[in-house]
Amino acid sequence: MPMPPSGGGCELASGRPISPYIQSDSPLCQEGRKQTAAEMVGPGGALAAAPRHLLLLLCFLAGGARASPATDALRHAPPRAAAGGLCQQLLLPQGYPCTEHTVQTDDGFLLSVQHIPHGKNGVADNAGPPVFLQHGLFQGGDTWFINSNEQSLGYILADNGFDVWIGNVRGTRWSKGHSTLSVHDKLFWDWSWQDLAEYDLLAMLSYVYTITQSKILYVGHSQGTIMGLAAFTNPEIVKMISSAALLCPISYLDHVSASFVLRAVAMHLDQMLITMGIHQLNFRSEMSVQILDSLCDAERLDCDNMLSSITGQNCCFNSSRIDYYLEYEPHPSSTKNLRHLFQMIRKGTFAKYDYGWVGNLARYGQLHPPPFHLSSIPESLPLWMGYGGLDALADVTDVEHTIKQLRSTPELLYIGDYGHIDFIMSVRAKDDVYVNLMRFLRDQQGVHCSY
Repeated sequence: MPMPPSGGGCELASGRPISPYIQSDSPLCQEGRKQTAAEMVGPGGALAAAPRHLLLLLCFLAGGARASPATDALRHAPPRAAAGGLCQQLLLPQGYPCTEHTVQTDDGFLLSVQHIPHGKNGVADNAGPPVFLQHGLFQGGDTWFINSNEQSLGYILADNGFDVWIGNVRGTRWSKGHSTLSVHDKLFWDWSWQDLAEYDLLAMLSYVYTITQSKILYVGHSQGTIMGLAAFTNPEIVKMISSAALLCPISYLDHVSASFVLRAVAMHLDQMLITMGIHQLNFRSEMSVQILDSLCDAERLDCDNMLSSITGQNCCFNSSRIDYYLEYEPHPSSTKNLRHLFQMIRKGTFAKYDYGWVGNLARYGQLHPPPFHLSSIPESLPLWMGYGGLDALADVTDVEHTIKQLRSTPELLYIGDYGHIDFIMSVRAKDDVYVNLMRFLRDQQGVHCSY
């Protein structure tokens, strides 16, 4: 668990700290002076303009809240250190060739990219077409490999003749470098999925394209599909892509039904965190675990099955491996990223980050953030989409909305009993999803798959 910053913490008049993670430069503190709760919520107080739920949350943080099994698991399953990289930790011990690469974005972030040129029994000089795998929110490149070799898409693609490349966005444990910033700097976390699409994806795909001298097969899941769909509206990026397979595709979030997500949106959790000076979302930190416990208590949410509360029911997730999964996930993200996603839910738009009228005028030259036009994605780009009837994030209605905005007609795979996580972690995913997905990729490149 990250240690809280030393010094400068904000305290109530009682002397009890609100949190060691809330520093004196936060709006919750006024030049380091201790404030009473009444002063905080009174006229001119730091919380005067904040939602009423914030005071409730702070009271729970000060007084303690019931720990759920889900948050206990986060407390007691420390993540593996990133030392040695993803190759050394996951792939090389399984007998797969793997090399680590570092890619720098135009705004200075240092991203980790892994290359698996072939499977266990492959030949180094017989690499197939490059396929780039992009993970989702609170995940890293490890998500493609943490089931067995026979169940994980990354291994399956490598064993079936594909030249596999793995992306890791900024802020994940594999990509925590920057040319000038530290992870402890506020500016390190000043980004949303818009930046992941415009900077991270551009840098990583350009790197793979330059190395392979070949157009790339793109596979994304969840946030990886948001990034992809936004990026494909950019001619500079889409020219490097031969086809794209999107698992749980998201561009609109109008019909999200996940109970925990809807409650967090209604409570303006994103604004709470920003008001509290929290810019990194790290569910390994004690502060974040306390917030989760408090939300579960205060809002009477059933958080014993946190995964279902966030993603919807998953039919085929192997819950017996949860302790192993927690060694790698969840990865950190930014509060600004969460806020951008919540903007999508509140506004029903697929658009750039909304800074408010003044901020939008300064950044975009208009009052409202520009939308990403899905109709700008070339009709010639082959698309494949897999989505599930139990997905509480990539809702069927929203997926259909996405499809209607496209100029092309994507190939579709609908599985009625699949949830959001099933598409990458289901024990049935190879037969249910990956055989179909690889047929699509094979049809674009003429690769023979043994399945």
